[in-house]
Amino acid sequence: MPLEKIDIDATIEFLAILNENGQADSRLETPIDPEMLLRFYRTMLLGRRFDERLLQLQRQGRIGTFPPISGQEAAQVGAVAAIRPADWLVPSFRETAAELWRGRSLENIIIANNGLNEGGIMPDTSKDFPISIPVASQIPHAVGLAWAAKYRKTDEVVMVFFGDGATSEGDFHEGINFAAVFQVPLIFVCQNNHWAISIPLSGQTRSQTLAQKAVAYGIPGIRVDGNDVLAVYTAAEKAVQRARAGEGPTLIECVTYRLLMHTTADDPKRYRTDAEVGQWRKRDPLRRFEKYLLNKGILTKENAADLQAQIAEEIQAAVNRAEDQMKSMGDPMEMFDHLYDEIPPYLEKQKSMFEGELSESDREDAHG
Repeated sequence: MPLEKIDIDATIEFLAILNENGQADSRLETPIDPEMLLRFYRTMLLGRRFDERLLQLQRQGRIGTFPPISGQEAAQVGAVAAIRPADWLVPSFRETAAELWRGRSLENIIIANNGLNEGGIMPDTSKDFPISIPVASQIPHAVGLAWAAKYRKTDEVVMVFFGDGATSEGDFHEGINFAAVFQVPLIFVCQNNHWAISIPLSGQTRSQTLAQKAVAYGIPGIRVDGNDVLAVYTAAEKAVQRARAGEGPTLIECVTYRLLMHTTADDPKRYRTDAEVGQWRKRDPLRRFEKYLLNKGILTKENAADLQAQIAEEIQAAVNRAEDQMKSMGDPMEMFDHLYDEIPPYLEKQKSMFEGELSESDREDAHG
């Protein structure tokens, strides 16, 4: 039998609409309501300023370790803005801006970063999953949600976020393969910030892009400028339309960069250069989008200054509320309340034993 070649269509598109000076390519620019554009900007700005305040709180010992999002606001807001409130959001641990877009409160995030159970509790009406710390572990959950939506014949769409490091995990490959085979309504959003903690992208893959990994699984993949909120939104909106129409999943690679540390327990100066960070600061997604809005007359410098002041007040009020609420939080018995609808017997026994130990401890404290 002769050696035969199999032709594979492996072309990957790269989408960018805004340049570094905030100028749009009119051929690619799609009409978006000015109110929506202003909401993009406000959420990105809130995410950035909140990030800065969280860093201050962490350095003051008022919250624990947290993962900054500075530099990745456009990738998050542009993607999540394309889904409806009735759709599902499945984040990893660095999606603060996306969660703010979906209505998660600032104080809830502060409480969560203090390690309190109350910070991880989502309202019963929420379609957002709590954050997932183990890398890529949220991807199978998202696939299951999307499979359920298809099975139940709803028009729900699921969006899952993860980083470039997650593409080196088995959960990613199993999840994307299952999603492709069963053609579930799922959008995979990879925030390629070039570093999986201290491992560079070159140490994770030989692929020219991460988007091309979609080719192996038979689904569409696209690479976008992740610091361009318009490009991310355009790509995400198309992917959501496909998913809702029953055309299956899409992989979106958002090429971006985290300007700060992986978490506040990390020292990025040990593995990357100031020059590299400086080059990416020139591509700052917030500054780029602000220039675009100013050029369009959608935003004025006066409006921007007012918004800065409003956001500063909003963040301070949230810090005050969170610190006040935390005074009455921290009941360890709550760890048993959010795992099962009906607690299994073995866990009920553990709960009873633990409750007895706490009571005994309280009695000892009372007697000095």
